Amino acid sequence: MSAEPLTFIRDADFTFENTPVKIVVNRNCPEIELAGLKVGPFQEGKEYEVRFWIAEELEKAGIARFREEELLDLVKLNKIHWKERVQPTQQISSLPEDFYPRLRHYLTDLKKDAIKKTEKMGDYEKAMSLSRDIINLRLKKIVSLASAPAQTDQILQNLTREERVVYKSLYETISEWRKEILKTKGGDES
Repeated sequence: MSAEPLTFIRDADFTFENTPVKIVVNRNCPEIELAGLKVGPFQEGKEYEVRFWIAEELEKAGIARFREEELLDLVKLNKIHWKERVQPTQQISSLPEDFYPRLRHYLTDLKKDAIKKTEKMGDYEKAMSLSRDIINLRLKKIVSLASAPAQTDQILQNLTREERVVYKSLYETISEWRKEILKTKGGDES
């Protein structure tokens, strides 16, 4: 695999870490400094918007919690899985742009929980299974789309940033391969 898709995944993670998310504060807290940034003061029960990585730190400290809609869970993952399975091969369902970074964070948190509490291992294994299946279903569709004539923006808009990179790379490779296969000795294509 070329470095571009891998770099793009790391860039997507960095962008996601700095995306604003909503939190609800559990207790009053004076202004604090995190990695050179000042945040707060925070008032108990109020909602604030902070960068994802700051929200994680505030949650670890017990100062705040993510709003429910900001988090991925097994119920949401099941819905995404079901939706992807019922779509025809030529159709790919829409996912939030930050789905994959959010998924990686969710799986990382679940794994940490499963290590601490063995009863959480089942949730982690279920989430991993659903995630692999979602990825495989979507990859099959992306390969199918990439091997067909160029897709419209309407179809491609349902792909995440990471998936568009894979699609573009596959489409270019497959198009070039076809061109080379059909090349005649005179250099013309039929």
